Parts: sequence; structure tokens; C-alpha cells
Amino acid sequence: MRGYLRIAREGADAVGALFFALMFAAFLLQVFTRYVLDSPLGWTLEACLVAYLWFVFWACALMLDERDHVRFDILLRVAPPPVRRILAGLSALVTLVLFVRALPPTADWVAFMAIDRTWTLGIRFDLLFSIYLLFMVAVILRTGRILVGLFAARPGRG
Repeated sequence: MRGYLRIAREGADAVGALFFALMFAAFLLQVFTRYVLDSPLGWTLEACLVAYLWFVFWACALMLDERDHVRFDILLRVAPPPVRRILAGLSALVTLVLFVRALPPTADWVAFMAIDRTWTLGIRFDLLFSIYLLFMVAVILRTGRILVGLFAARPGRG
């Protein structure tokens, strides 16, 4: 099972690297056509934005570990271990409830966005924003795993 997870993780990293490479290539092409050829391309800006959007949410959903995300844990770090565990549990529970509650209306909104397309590349907005749904599901699963880990951990380990 660990072998499959490693392969999936490496695949997710490769896709993330591809998004970043596409964004960088579109940016370089944009600079070259604008400043060297003096004939800018309109689609390169949109390609950069699309690749950036997908790269950020893809990376947050599938590439980064929990410890890699930005956290505001000043109070958590100074609290004693039992309080730290309670605060971490409350934080995870609130995050889980909010994301689970927000998932259906967000999915409805993403589906509704099929009515429009991007202006230059013609990408349907529901396809463009669908990456956010993947991000939401990843946050829900990750937070659920954190809660299970907090309940399964021994009380003295914090």
C-alpha cells in the first residue's frame, strides 16, 4: 500500500510541476512577444492565471503535507500538552464542519459556472474552478485524519 501512495504522491508532484512549467513557459512567451517582437499575445496572460490557479490548489490539496501549510499556532505552541490537544481538536472540528457544510453549495456554484467561458482561451468556468472542489475534499479528508489521530493518540502525548 505504501508503494501505491508513494507513486500517487510522485504523480501529484509531477502534475504540479507541469502546471508550474506551463505557467512559467507562458510567462516567458509573454515577455518575449511583448518586449522582443513588440507584438504581445493575449492568451498568455490567461494561461498564466489558469496555470497558477490550478498549481496553487493542486499543491495545497495533493502535494503539501500538513506541516507545510501556513498556521497561526502561537497560542497552541505555548499551551500545555492537554490544552494543546483540546485546541487542536477544536480547530480541526471547526474546519471540518465548515468545509463539509460549504461543499454542497460550492459544488452547485461550480456547476452553475458552466454557463460562461474564459474570454481568451474559452475554458468553461466550471472546469476552471473544479480544482477548488478537489482542494475542499482534500481539506476534509486531511482534517478528518487529524481528528482521528487526536482521538487515537494517548492523552500524555499532546
